[in-house]
Amino acid sequence: QVQLLESGPGLVRPSQTLSLTCTISGGSLRANGNYWTWIRQSPEKGLEFLGAIGPSGKIDDSPPFKSRTSITRDTSKNQFTLQLGSTTPEDTAVYYCVRGVGNWRFFSWGQGTQVTVTS
Repeated sequence: QVQLLESGPGLVRPSQTLSLTCTISGGSLRANGNYWTWIRQSPEKGLEFLGAIGPSGKIDDSPPFKSRTSITRDTSKNQFTLQLGSTTPEDTAVYYCVRGVGNWRFFSWGQGTQVTVTS
């Protein structure tokens, strides 16, 4: 059973970069067929796909976030990260790291972490 755990600051000031790390246990970041994904959820917008990094390392960012999103992976630590720049209070949400398996099917959700953007 793959388990994911988000970590990072829960409070971000506007204009600062939101940085989160997802640590994978029970599975390998390098395993074929996985798309390591960041999704967020807010009462206003519901679920939003931010982006993912696939087996080849290719990044698939959602167009609304593409210009300010960076997703990286560290195979030595079995982690992948999210950096979301130029934040505003609209970025306040629960952020999840998720294992995707293609065709927009998602499994092995992390517990989620609340991130609040406020001054």
